[in-house]
Amino acid sequence: MKMVSGMIMALATATALTACGGNSTEPAGDGENIARASLVGADQAQYGEVIVAAGDTGLIVQLNAEGLTPGQHGVHIHETGKCEGPDFKSAGGHWNPQKKAHGFDNPDGAHMGDFFNLDIGEDGKGSLEATVEGGVLKGDANALLDEDGAAFVVHAGPDDLKTDPSGESGGRVACGVFAGS
Repeated sequence: MKMVSGMIMALATATALTACGGNSTEPAGDGENIARASLVGADQAQYGEVIVAAGDTGLIVQLNAEGLTPGQHGVHIHETGKCEGPDFKSAGGHWNPQKKAHGFDNPDGAHMGDFFNLDIGEDGKGSLEATVEGGVLKGDANALLDEDGAAFVVHAGPDDLKTDPSGESGGRVACGVFAGS
């Protein structure tokens, strides 16, 4: 029950921060238990926000996206806190502190930065909530916010959930930087 109440509290805090937040493109950290990233395209258009909260068993991730092409998009946390357009390759590979293979369908996977696909509706909107088991914001080998930070990337196509290293999910269409430590 303590774990559930901790997750509910972290999500409630993250949701409250989303309701109060603006559309800043600057990386931002909110205290010790929250990190945020605004998703921006190469054209500087705003595509939503990702909030990560520290939970009892890992990181709780909440993604709210808008303005994207309808369909499935691969989404991942990437290892470097840089989002230089137009291709966002500056964000590096997927966040993978445990050195696993890519994807939930890969017997040697998944990266800590791997997620199931984001479904975008005909209205261009979609959301995703997930838990990164064993992840922490700061302070150990599984820390999201290490010296070079981290980024969240939305890809053009769906992730096949198995092909190493990136799931064949296509180009990077939006990127947001989490605050570094």
